[in-house]
Amino acid sequence: MSDIPEILRRELIYIWYYFETQLRQIFVYWTLGMVIGSLISVFAKDRIHGLFSNMKDRKWGVLGIIPACILGIASPLCMYGTIPVAASFRRQGMREDWLAAFMTASILLNPQLIIYSAALGTEILTVRIVTCFLCGITAGLLIFFFYHEKEFFDFTGFEERKSRDTDPDLLMRFVKNLGRNIRATGPYFLTGILLSALFQRYVPQDTMIRVFGGNEAWGVLMAATVGVPLYACGGGTIPLLQSWLADGMSPGSAAAFMITGPATKITNLGALKIVMGWRRFLLYLLFIMLFSLGSGLIVNMIM
Repeated sequence: MSDIPEILRRELIYIWYYFETQLRQIFVYWTLGMVIGSLISVFAKDRIHGLFSNMKDRKWGVLGIIPACILGIASPLCMYGTIPVAASFRRQGMREDWLAAFMTASILLNPQLIIYSAALGTEILTVRIVTCFLCGITAGLLIFFFYHEKEFFDFTGFEERKSRDTDPDLLMRFVKNLGRNIRATGPYFLTGILLSALFQRYVPQDTMIRVFGGNEAWGVLMAATVGVPLYACGGGTIPLLQSWLADGMSPGSAAAFMITGPATKITNLGALKIVMGWRRFLLYLLFIMLFSLGSGLIVNMIM
């Protein structure tokens, strides 16, 4: 450290302080999310998907989008894992509006992300769960009203992938899944904390308030827009959101970011473009932006 210029050394100490402080605050939520996510993936995933598959024989009509949303949120799969499962449901005769609700809810939220989001406080966690649930409901209703007798998704070529959780030893099956979860999310989680530390050190609080704060539509619009390029992994954005909320980000702006982020994640968009085609894919993007803006404004009015 003696060869490092004094000013740089001081800046590194500041950044490490912010990094280490937030790591201590969030690490327990990330760890708990990893464990619960792996437990559900190993021991409950097939049960969740079985419940959704069995819905096709029930005469619930459009009301079936409600349990479809709940099961989509409960599913631990990423979008590239959800689409082959949804394709198998379609082949079994599942309704389009139920599939839309299930897939939208699955994109926006999962049990692991719920645990991560608890680090943001009860109010923001509630906002995330409610707005994501309503987004899935709205997607299902739109498909019901505008594509009631038509197919919206094209699952041609998608086959359900074989489960990687096949070790006969249940404990080892869980440990292997947990290891994959850590490898998949760990780098994004640490990168998110580092970005948060840099924001805290170099971006003035009043700047964050001007950009994201208050009840103005501008803050919600900015948060919805920033969510498009910045979102890479749910766990990685929690440190950023925690820092921004502490600096004055409004709950509505957070809600907008938490919808557009996962809904426009690059890997999710790539999968959705394949099953929608360009025209319906653009409609999907328009729906997400309008819903996130409306949700953010309403949340700010209520809170």
